[in-house]
Amino acid sequence: MSDGPTAYLDPAVLARISHLELKARLVVEGFMTGLHRSPHRGHSVEFAQHREYSPGDEIRHVDWKVFGRTDRFFIKQFEEETNLKCYLLLDASASMGYKSGPMSKLEYGAHLAAAMAFLMLRQQDSVGLAVFDREVRTFIPARGTPVHLKPLIQALEAAQPALPTDMGRAFHDLAERLHRRGLVVVISDLLEDPKRVLATFAHFRHRKHEVIVFHVLDRHEVEFPFQDQAVMHGLEDGRRILVEPRSIRRAYLDELARFTAELRRGCREARIDYVPLVTDQPLDVALGQYLARRART
Repeated sequence: MSDGPTAYLDPAVLARISHLELKARLVVEGFMTGLHRSPHRGHSVEFAQHREYSPGDEIRHVDWKVFGRTDRFFIKQFEEETNLKCYLLLDASASMGYKSGPMSKLEYGAHLAAAMAFLMLRQQDSVGLAVFDREVRTFIPARGTPVHLKPLIQALEAAQPALPTDMGRAFHDLAERLHRRGLVVVISDLLEDPKRVLATFAHFRHRKHEVIVFHVLDRHEVEFPFQDQAVMHGLEDGRRILVEPRSIRRAYLDELARFTAELRRGCREARIDYVPLVTDQPLDVALGQYLARRART
């Protein structure tokens, strides 16, 4: 992958999504006036970090000692005054390496994660990242400073699909790490037993996190356009099977429909946003449509 810090940040895409906002629907720990609600009222807070002054910030929060040393304005943020904490959970299991076009599911998911990180930091929220397969491979705690985007992008560039997935194991670990309520964004092909997948989401909801699920599939997985007899192999279990695609296409599509319907229904019942994506969809269009729809509801 590219060594450049913007490998997953297409300027054209960012220009088309830069006006969008991702608002928290549920009460979260942290607030941003006019954007997020907070359960905290009227008790002491502890200093967390500085961030650069932005037009509209209250002057009373300026750290004048830092200004005296640097001649630049910085705002003091406190632990319970920091904004929404968002964690991006990117599936880097072996099946995410599949691609029928120029971009694999993992590459598409990494582009999506980068765009989401850009949006969250732009609206002065905190964002962290976890890359997982059968366990958490990379974990970057949430931060809200602009320079935090660079290590996030570097981690996305380093992600490689190799091992089978075990979402239950990985997410149980993550749920124990995320102590403050916030927003959890899952980016995955969800190729596990749907009941097991939904149970892992329930763990986050039980801890009062808001959850968004981006279900990323390849166009060939969605339409199964294959015609000729071929040997197909499982990317995660390694099995190889000789198949006649035309004879199993209907059964495959029926099973896929059942699978996605169960995921969609389970997410709806748990108040989780379920967003299906296909890797040949322009990312800015897909993300823009979802965020616009979310804002209306």
